[in-house]
Amino acid sequence: MPDASAAISSAAPSQPEKGRPGSARRARQIRQALRPVVVPTLAVIALFVVWEFVVKAFGIPEYILPAPTAIYAATMDAREVMLGHTLSTLTTIMLGFILSIVVSLPLAVLVTASPNIAHAVYPILVLIQSIPKVALAPILVLALGAGEASRVTVTFLVAFFPLVISTATGLLAAPPELIELSRSLRASRFQQLFLVRLPYSVPFVFSGLKLAMTFSVVGAVVGEFVAADQGLGYQIMSATAFFRTSLAFGALLILSFLGIVLFQAVVVVERVFFPWAAQEEKA
Repeated sequence: MPDASAAISSAAPSQPEKGRPGSARRARQIRQALRPVVVPTLAVIALFVVWEFVVKAFGIPEYILPAPTAIYAATMDAREVMLGHTLSTLTTIMLGFILSIVVSLPLAVLVTASPNIAHAVYPILVLIQSIPKVALAPILVLALGAGEASRVTVTFLVAFFPLVISTATGLLAAPPELIELSRSLRASRFQQLFLVRLPYSVPFVFSGLKLAMTFSVVGAVVGEFVAADQGLGYQIMSATAFFRTSLAFGALLILSFLGIVLFQAVVVVERVFFPWAAQEEKA
């Protein structure tokens, strides 16, 4: 009996040992999941700390380079005005982004449908993309007026080109074996498009959507620089004209944060509705 009790007592500590690999694995998974969020956040915080220290240590005037604390104070003092400008810019961004989707996806399908159409359309797309939008914006203001239409058009022209190219690349990247298999099963061109080419092009489409969302932010600001009476771009121009540099930096930081949030929103949509596409893109 003593031998049995000793054997039981010596075997008892072995049970927690079995649980340790699982808990260590979970902790490692949590660290890996948090790393893409924690590391950039710490880097941004470090950047602002160094920024604050440099401004205070070298006595840089506020109208040249304000400290982060001064930017925060100026932005909070004008928070109602900044909120209105932010909503105006957000509206322009989303309208231009949605318009780029509505135009780019059918255009990409049309371009990939026939080599002759591709040869005819691609030079026009490259021509439109090569025109500096800052130079084109005043002409659009003359044609469409100084309202929302001209700003949305500028945003659309900046955003649609990468989406067209990415989608067309994805449609043409479908494996030839799958195309031949669908033909052997007597699938029509529409069936090949919706059952083979479009599913295979989803990672390419979302790559284009991420670029289009980023460029939409740039296009909205370009439109507001040229002709606007509201928006974050207009706020930056107005604040710098009156040497309110802290307020201009506040609008710039809000614009940067808005771009990050909208970009991550596209990433979340991809991971939620097309998780397999997100995994392929990582690979």
